[in-house]
Amino acid sequence: MLVSRQKAASTVAMTVSALALGCLLLVAPQSTHAEPTAASTRVAASDDLNAVFKTQPCLSSKSLAQLDAPIARVAKRLDAHEPVTIAALGSSSTGGAGATSAAYSYPSRLERELRQRFPGAAISVINRGVNGEEAADMMARLDPILDQKPDLVIWQLGTNAVMRDTSAPAVGELLKSGITRIKKTGADVLLIDPQFAPAVNAKPSVNEMVGLIGYVAKQAHVPLFRRYVAMRRWHEDESIAFDRFIAADGLHLNDWGYSCFARLLADNIASAVARSRTVADVKPFQ
Repeated sequence: MLVSRQKAASTVAMTVSALALGCLLLVAPQSTHAEPTAASTRVAASDDLNAVFKTQPCLSSKSLAQLDAPIARVAKRLDAHEPVTIAALGSSSTGGAGATSAAYSYPSRLERELRQRFPGAAISVINRGVNGEEAADMMARLDPILDQKPDLVIWQLGTNAVMRDTSAPAVGELLKSGITRIKKTGADVLLIDPQFAPAVNAKPSVNEMVGLIGYVAKQAHVPLFRRYVAMRRWHEDESIAFDRFIAADGLHLNDWGYSCFARLLADNIASAVARSRTVADVKPFQ
């Protein structure tokens, strides 16, 4: 009887051990092949900078005006192998409204595009876009941004002023004041004008605003990325439908729009850096 009980106990123990081992085998593969979260899926989807352009290429063009003023500080820091910090100041189209995730905002895409063009360089782009802001609102929070000592401030503005019929000359005065404040810190300045979108195009003052920002940029000798011209080229010259680069609200860019905008901007910045280096290498006449 005792032997039978011992055998029975041994059999039970072996059965329990087998069941435990089976559970471990079932659980282990699940822990190593867990379903990706929504956040990880979004990041993975944007890892390839070209993925968003598979159905609609983002074409560069020599007909697009290049930045017509230097960004000397950025060029010097890159040459010295020093970190470059870029502050993207603006409203909702800087913040990324219309994109499916923050990974597709133009500052996020720009950072990765620039790192690709300058391998090994420590380049960071800080997103300082706030929905609904105009030039006066951005001026009010400029000091904390400058306290971070950016090497370049990219200032996107004008769209909300157009949408709300704000006086263009008033925006111009604020813009000139802001450029002066930024330059005093030693940082470079780069301006971005309004987007070419149905809601913006419906406002009669858009051409005045685009022209005014271009005028101020020229007078202040700071580079301007002509976003309005670039996006108009997509629609009118490349025959790209608005819904391919504009969100459903008819105002903000979508993933493709932000991604192509960032790529063209990165191309222009890289070209401006190259020209700044060329100018720096020119020796004065003896």
